[in-house]
Amino acid sequence: MAKLFQEYTIKDVTFKNRIVMAPMCQYSSHNQDGQIEDWHRTHYATRAVGQVGLIILEATAVQPEGRISAQDLGIWSDEHTKGLTEVVNLMKSHGAKTGIQLAHAGRKATVDGDIYAPSPLAFNEHYKTPNEMTIDDIKNTVTAFKEAAIRSKTAGFDVIELHGAHGYLINEFLSPLTNKRTDEYGGSDENRYRLLRETIDAVRSVWNGPLFVRISAHDYTEGGMTPDSYVTMTKWMKEQDVDLIDVSSGANVPAPIDVYPGYQVNFAETIKHDTPIPTGAVGLITSPLHAEEILQNDRADLIFLARELLRDPYWPYRAAKELRTEIKSPVQYERGWL
Repeated sequence: MAKLFQEYTIKDVTFKNRIVMAPMCQYSSHNQDGQIEDWHRTHYATRAVGQVGLIILEATAVQPEGRISAQDLGIWSDEHTKGLTEVVNLMKSHGAKTGIQLAHAGRKATVDGDIYAPSPLAFNEHYKTPNEMTIDDIKNTVTAFKEAAIRSKTAGFDVIELHGAHGYLINEFLSPLTNKRTDEYGGSDENRYRLLRETIDAVRSVWNGPLFVRISAHDYTEGGMTPDSYVTMTKWMKEQDVDLIDVSSGANVPAPIDVYPGYQVNFAETIKHDTPIPTGAVGLITSPLHAEEILQNDRADLIFLARELLRDPYWPYRAAKELRTEIKSPVQYERGWL
């Protein structure tokens, strides 16, 4: 059997294969209340029918002011739990494990009203200038992540991922390019890590299941974070019982990025072996043979697919055929293998 289709277990959760749908915003909570809509039910269930092993919901805001857009999903209220539970049950009914990405957009929020960040620096001329977070703001946000983790558990998710990438709030604290604070949350690596440390501790106080953290391993800008500089922090994450690092890159500050198939895989490989800790590789991975190469050469442990699963919700079937591996399918689809 191809390694892509071998089971993978974290804590007491076993994924039927190594294929993960990466979080992708759908901007489809049309009433701007953070609630699940029919689009989400169809979108996520389809990828479960397609035999994706782990499906991670899009960035789901822990506070209303922390939404990337007004149409983002939310988990800042108990009222969101019912819809999230429905989506979880739909995915699980087709054999997928389920994850949710807990997020706060920080200075990249585009909602009405005030927005917040570690320092009062706008992302670019098209974004608002955020308010610098007070200590009370930080404490309230950490509490919001904790309460979101409780709701995630109630909804039945198998995995929680903390969004520490792509220039959103946690990423903004981690990088010296966006964190200019002079208090205990800025300056040294340890201080810039403090918000994430407190968030992980808060989530771990209520969540015993698999915990992932997504990072932007490279800022692509002089003076910013690199995979090597992240290793210190990923070692701290491992000490805090983080189970896997989902390794992306960029989007913390405007910067040109030379993209090509697998352009971020080396970052996942560095963090996997230098920490060491399990990693997920993501970034223009479209070929089943490429995915298999990454796993066989021990460059990452899970393959995160994003836009390829928008183009082809049934990519795992195609991958199994190409890798000459037989996988189970819903009985309604068995004729497709004939």
